Formats: sequence, C-alpha cells, structure tokens
Amino acid sequence: MKQNSIPQKDKLYKIRNMVNMFNARLSEIYYPGREICLDESMILWRGRLLLRQHVPNELLKYGIKLYMITTPNGMVLKFMAFAGKLDDSCGKEHTQNISLNLLDGMLDVGHSVFIDTYYNSYELAKCLTDRKTHCTGIMRKNGKTFPIEVNEKKLKKGETVENYANGVMIGKWKDKKDITYISNEFLNDIVEITKSGKVKSKPLPIVQYHKFMSGSDKHDQMLAYYPCEKKKIKWPIKIFVHILQIMMMNSHIIYNKYSNGNLSFYDFRLSVIRCLLKEPTRLPASINVPSVHIIKPREEKNGKKRIRKQCKNCYFHGKRKDTIFVCTVCEGSPGYCLECAMITHTKS
Repeated sequence: MKQNSIPQKDKLYKIRNMVNMFNARLSEIYYPGREICLDESMILWRGRLLLRQHVPNELLKYGIKLYMITTPNGMVLKFMAFAGKLDDSCGKEHTQNISLNLLDGMLDVGHSVFIDTYYNSYELAKCLTDRKTHCTGIMRKNGKTFPIEVNEKKLKKGETVENYANGVMIGKWKDKKDITYISNEFLNDIVEITKSGKVKSKPLPIVQYHKFMSGSDKHDQMLAYYPCEKKKIKWPIKIFVHILQIMMMNSHIIYNKYSNGNLSFYDFRLSVIRCLLKEPTRLPASINVPSVHIIKPREEKNGKKRIRKQCKNCYFHGKRKDTIFVCTVCEGSPGYCLECAMITHTKS
C-alpha cells in the first residue's frame, strides 16, 4: 500500500493494486461457463468515509459498495469498488459503464449474463446485443426508454404484456404486484414450474433469472459467517481482509467442484490454516549437555597449607603465576588463576 502522504486523485489508490491483482489472477486460472451474473455487494463500514454508501433496502445499509461478476454458484470472478461521487464512471451512463468494464474480456463469445436490477436498462441490453452477449434481468419501470404501452397497461394476476425493439424484449407480469423485466435471449413465454408441491405459471425470463441469479448471493451468505467487524481497523485493511475471504471462498468452490467432495466452508478453512501453519518443532528426547568446567581451590591435607600450582595458561604465555585454583574436569586437574580460567574455558 502507498503512503497516506502521497497525493492521489484516485481515491481507491490504496486498494487499486490489490483489486487489479485479484482480477488478473482469477482471469488466468479460471474461466466461467456460459451463464454469469452481474451483481453488487456491500462491505460493512459505519465510520466516516468518502466511499461510504447508504442503501436503505439492503441488510447492510452503510458500507463500501462493490460491483462484481459471479458464477451462478457464488464464485466471484471480478469486482471493482465504487469511489462515490468522485468515480470516473459517474454520470448518465454510470451503470452501463460499470457493466461494460466488468464484462471486459467476456464479450463477443456468447455469454448469458443475468443482471441485477441496479444495472439493467434498455441501452445496456442493446449494447450487449451488438456485442453478441445475452442478458436477462429484472428492470425498473421508471426509465425514459421504458415502453409507455407496457408501463400503462393494466393487468390481472397472471397476465403478461411485452414490447420488442432491436432484438430486446421488455415485459411486465402481474403477480402479487407488477414485475417488469428485460431480455434479449428469451421470449415472453409462460412456463409451469413446481415449487413446494404447487404448480405455478411464470414468464420464462423470470424463471431463468431466479434459477441462475439466486445462487450468486451465496458469497454474501458465506462471508457473513466470518465478518471482519473490528472498529479500529482502517478501511484499506478491511477491504484487503475481504479480498482474502473471497479468495478462500473461491478456492472452496473450486475444490468441491473438481474433487467431487462436499467439504463445508468451515472445514475447508481449517484445512487451509493447518497447511499454512508450520508443524510444531519437537525437542529431541536426549540432549547432549556440554560438560561444565568446575574451578575450585585445592583441598588442604592434614591441616597444612594448600600446595599451589602454576597457572597453565600463564605458563603457556611465558609467565609464572602460582594459584590455589584447579579445574577438576580437565585432565590432570591443571592449575588456573581465576582470570585465565574464565578466558580459557570460555574459548573452549
């Protein structure tokens, strides 16, 4: 991470390298199937921050908003953080620019993208049609390009109405309330589905949307079990921890997919932690303790004075010095003055 003292126009410069690293690495090691999902997520943040967003309808009402592409089973393929009003993509075509940036590298190959309500618009669907990419999703009916005949049509429960233009279908279906949707892949056909033992008729785009989009929320559900809620942690560190959590979750999904296993996320995390931690070192059963030299005065014999010995080290250096101290460990119990005893036995 860069230092805070460095002036930067990019408000996300502290996490830019981390985000780019994650996106680049995922594109190298994994490519999704035909169906992908365009969704959004929130990282909880209650403190003061320019990046903080307020979304009243979400469970986490305050936080840092993330735009992301996921697989139907919840694996995060690519994401980017919203920089608030200072975001370069802000403007009339903000959601369209975000969508195309996320889908960069996945267009023109026939993907089927299921899009969250936040991103959907007729302009985006038409652009994706030109780029040979299918799209389906729930749509708000307050846009300027929303067909008037569809918006003003009064429907009874179970009825539908649709409008086609440039290969894009915009429809409305009456359930408990009006549900508007858009697709350039599916017609507005009515299909029967069985849920909880009951048969119900729904438009095909709605059925396909819920089939693939419902699984994309799994990443929020899985990561909610392991939140990072420390109050004093700085926001770049919190996003870094969140990226680590996403990487762990992606690894868990890939592991279960290709190992034909059903390992829980909790057990998978424990296995990874055990692999990353070093095994505890064990001390050998027997330790060879080096011998300790014991320096003590010579014993008196029959009450006579102690007989002195020449200092072995002083004699070696051409000096004569008598001492009453001897080393009882060295061979022959040589004499040593206290100074030479410390020097000689420390070197040995």
